Parts: sequence; structure tokens; C-alpha cells
Amino acid sequence: MSVDHLHELLGLPAVDFQSGPDGGPRPAADAAAWRVSIDAYEDEGTWEEEFNAFLDEVDPAGVRALIIGQWGESYEEKSSYPIGLVIAAADRLTSLEAVFVGDLTMEEAEISWIEQSDVTALLAAFPALLELGVRGGSELVFPATKHERLRALTIEAGGLPREVVRGVLDSELPSLERLELWLGVSAYGGDADVSDLATLLSGTRFPALHHLGLRNSEIENEIAAAVASAPLVARLRTLDLSCGTLGDEGAASLLEGQPLTHLDVLDLHHHFLTEAMELRVTGALEPHGVRVDLSERCEPWDNRGPAGRYVTVSE
Repeated sequence: MSVDHLHELLGLPAVDFQSGPDGGPRPAADAAAWRVSIDAYEDEGTWEEEFNAFLDEVDPAGVRALIIGQWGESYEEKSSYPIGLVIAAADRLTSLEAVFVGDLTMEEAEISWIEQSDVTALLAAFPALLELGVRGGSELVFPATKHERLRALTIEAGGLPREVVRGVLDSELPSLERLELWLGVSAYGGDADVSDLATLLSGTRFPALHHLGLRNSEIENEIAAAVASAPLVARLRTLDLSCGTLGDEGAASLLEGQPLTHLDVLDLHHHFLTEAMELRVTGALEPHGVRVDLSERCEPWDNRGPAGRYVTVSE
């Protein structure tokens, strides 16, 4: 299954920037999340040329949200190329509060083909940034960093390297409210295990965190078991363990662990629970006002049981 283009960022609707008079009427600079991209197969110009046109035709001082789409042959050119250009324009992008790097669909590049880089360079260049999103784990670098204002961090990957997970969780992000990590599968570089999440789950990091997504993982049952006793969970409002290989064993761990009745939302969509376990989960939580998402019940491939379970996005 592929991922879609972003529909919004920072609560603003995503709008494709098109240079020149053929682009038609545009919203105000601060009223959209601007996607700058090129078609690697049809466009003759470069991403740099398109980005420069964007800076000339849309008031850069008003831009609040920027989406970096396809920047060329993304499986050959690392994201350091567009990131460097954005950073070079930091003195013009004075209102920038959100950046998403790598908004590509499967038709443009498999998620495992997107060549990332050290995305923390954006945090260093934009101290007022509130949201950072990344798609693709290949070549992704995220050394431990410090940022006072970042409120939301999302990393979508078919396989998220252990060093990236550790770098994120060793970072000082006192304002972080929302963290979403797509851990993926080992076949595509997702080599983090539950022990790598210990600092996060202990509740000693990210004092403002209230939404946690540990998604798209082949070890979703082990994650559920760890979450069941994690001190962090008591202050969460939303817990998202969706899009992975969660089965009855993981759901049972959640029910047998600490109470989850304080949550607003428990998102388990794309799962491998039996109908009986679905009823147990909803029966335990929905009477307390928890909204439980158990949509997309999946069947293992080839009737192989737990070995046939699969995540939503891998390659």
C-alpha cells in the first residue's frame, strides 16, 4: 500500500505551487501549505529553479508551511539538496513554522527509495519551527538535537534505523506534544527493538507529549506489551499503534496492563485481531468514552498465521 500526498500541514490546506502565469490565482502566502515539487520525468527544470520561482512569486515572508515534494531522481539525489536550498533562504522565510521533507507517493518513488539526509539541519536553521515531518528512512540521519519550540515530529518509513530512533529520543524537545514514528520492518532497515524505546516509554523525555504513534511496525505486539506498563502512557491523550502486525496477544497485553480509560483515542486500525478480541477491547474502553479505531481487520498472507502478518507500508 502506498502513502498519499499530504492534504494539509500546520492545519493549512496543501497547495501545489505552479510557477508562471499558468499557475492561476493563488491563496495568500500564509493561507496554504505550499508543496514545491517537479516531475522528474517530464519537467525540464530543476527543483532549485522551481523553488527560486516560488520565492519570487509567493511572498516568502508570509509562508508558514512548506512541503518539499519530488526534487528530481530522489533515489539518486539526497534530500540535503532541497534542504540546503531552503536553509539558504531562511532569511526570507521568516514566518516558516512547518516543513515536510519527501512528500512522494509510490508512483513517484517507493518509500524505501527516498534518499534522506540529516534533517536536523532544518531545526538548527529555523528556531521557530513548530512541526517537522519526514518521509523515507534510507540515509536518514537524526543526531540528538535541541529545539525549544518544536511541537510535532513525524517520521514515516518502511524501515526506521535504530540510530535515528535513538537520536530522536535523546533529543531535548521540551515543547514536543506529538511524536509519530513509523518503525517499519527489518528488511528495509527497521532494526530498532523495544529496548530502544525505553527512554521514551519511561516518561522522562518530552514533558509536553500527549500524542504518541508507534506505527507500521512488525514488532507491534512487543511494543503493545511495553506500552502496557509504560509510565508515559498515563499522560497521553492519544495512543496510535496502527498499521502494524498487532494481534490478539498484543491487544491482550494492553487490556491486562495499566488502565487506558483516560485516553481520548486508541488507534489500532490495520490489525490482526479476532472478532472476539475486538469486542473485548471496545467493551473495556468505549464505555469510558475512549474512541477505539479497529477498522481494517487484516488476514495473514497464505494462512500463515502470525508469520503472515504484514505492515501497511514497507517498500
